[in-house]
Amino acid sequence: MTEIVNFVALAFDRIDGVLVANEPVVCASPMAAIQTAQGQWKVFGHAGAVAFSRTSDFEKGKFNRRHVLRRFGQVPDEYSEEYDDE
Repeated sequence: MTEIVNFVALAFDRIDGVLVANEPVVCASPMAAIQTAQGQWKVFGHAGAVAFSRTSDFEKGKFNRRHVLRRFGQVPDEYSEEYDDE
């Protein structure tokens, strides 16, 4: 089993009252994902951003549950702990 952990920062903008995701940024570590998400929110002025990790098994073509590392500003409900699985 070849499992790979991806760390991602994802920013959101509010367009016509709806939060819309930007392009995800793949990061090298959990801390890099958190810092990137915070920068997207604070420095670049997005409505919000989230840092998360996800394991994947490419041999099986399976993506495991997303684990939210940190949220900043406004993010969709699907990125809160209550909605952590997909």
